[in-house]
Amino acid sequence: MTPIAKRQKAETKSKPRHLILNAFDMMCPSLQTVGLWKHPEDNSRNYNTIEYWTYLAQLLEKGKFNALFIADVLSGYDVYQGPRNISAVARAGAQFPIDDPHAVIPVMAAVTKNLSFAVTSSTISEAPYHFARRLATLDHLTKGRVGWNIVSSYLDSSARNLLNGAPLTDHDERYDKAQEFLEIVYQLFLSSWADDAVELKDGVFSNPDKIREINYEGKYYTVPGPSITEPTPQRLPVILQAGASKRGTEYAAKNAEAVFLAATTPEELKTKIDSLKSVAREQGRNPDDIKTVQGLTVIVAPTHDEAVAKYNDLKKYTDREGVQGLFSGWTGIDLSKYGYDEEIGKVKSNANRSITDAWTQKQPDDPPQKKKKTRASIVDEIEIGGAGPVIVGDPNEVADELIRWVDISGVDGFNFIYAVMPGTFEDLVEYLIPVLQERGYVQKEYPKEGLTFRENLYGVGETFLRPDHPAYGLRWRAGETKEEFEERLPGVLEANFSK
Repeated sequence: MTPIAKRQKAETKSKPRHLILNAFDMMCPSLQTVGLWKHPEDNSRNYNTIEYWTYLAQLLEKGKFNALFIADVLSGYDVYQGPRNISAVARAGAQFPIDDPHAVIPVMAAVTKNLSFAVTSSTISEAPYHFARRLATLDHLTKGRVGWNIVSSYLDSSARNLLNGAPLTDHDERYDKAQEFLEIVYQLFLSSWADDAVELKDGVFSNPDKIREINYEGKYYTVPGPSITEPTPQRLPVILQAGASKRGTEYAAKNAEAVFLAATTPEELKTKIDSLKSVAREQGRNPDDIKTVQGLTVIVAPTHDEAVAKYNDLKKYTDREGVQGLFSGWTGIDLSKYGYDEEIGKVKSNANRSITDAWTQKQPDDPPQKKKKTRASIVDEIEIGGAGPVIVGDPNEVADELIRWVDISGVDGFNFIYAVMPGTFEDLVEYLIPVLQERGYVQKEYPKEGLTFRENLYGVGETFLRPDHPAYGLRWRAGETKEEFEERLPGVLEANFSK
């Protein structure tokens, strides 16, 4: 997991291409490396201040990052030593407490021009009609720099607080419900207002003949519309997804423009990417239209020895009880029920199934000699960086390793997770990114000023969904009458969203 042994320079097989650079954060202390809020150089305790977020946004734009990805959960992890026990995560500050990430996006947009923002929002937290307004508001205020990372939630504690006492819906059914939620959002954004509905002439602000009800009726939701918001700069914010279970992969292959993945080796990552692209191809999409981004933590310093020393220093501040609280929440497995040297066997979970399976079941690319997971080994592996890989070294060593991941897996970019805030990102900007820029793997400048999120993914001028995306045809275009649009819409819905 942590390549801290000094390596020889790797042979590069790939032709340099600009990788997607995302930063990963959450509106909380101790994101993935639990307990580091205690580190004298860490500032994550100030997650609830405007200054924290404006500094981060400006730093990332200085480093020519494409986007900041903000994760979210809706309740505390209360599985460890449970049931319903938040003691470990409360003491450790392990993604607890946590504020609403939507609120800080306009603040960051106001101090940047090109950095995009992916915000995580759950389909169980509110009605789709209300959420669509909030998402549209963000797309307006950021001038088209927002994307929605869709999650369907996996915590029983969230269900208890949001579903009026009803239990958390079964894993696969959550995706069925999330699909309906997303289809409503698609139609509210794209099919409710024509592109040219806002006229601003002859005393008319919005032409009512270019606004229509969507009259959505599904198994879970009934939403007549019309949308209460006018068309946004992107027409539809970028759609992102992070689920890696079988159903999650199917959902991403159908809907996502970018997918966040978590693999422990580049070989495992290649398997996941190949699977995603295969499913996308079966669904009639161009697999290359779905960008893939791997999450990882980088500890980089001017020299190899300094990087290793920095890594070892970080380990002094981790909170191992908090680590177990985080892992138990992610997987639904209460680690306190196991001895430290006891194997964690196959567990059926209704929580984050892809993480649970990765830690309890043999994976296709696992070597035969791979050791079985125990409570102690899990804590050792994830106390720095969480469930993702950790790369430690000098700038050239780290660049070699990242390029090796690209060569083997074909991944489109990386989602960098911090250990110390903002030091981890400052080190990336100061030490690593200049090396990647010189090698041709990272942009030295943004290609234009005022990029939308979709342009940050696909290139300048790519301002709307690719034609093979199922929602592409839902757009009510300028010059199209209501009668013309409503005549062709049923065919689009039947071809792409029939139950």
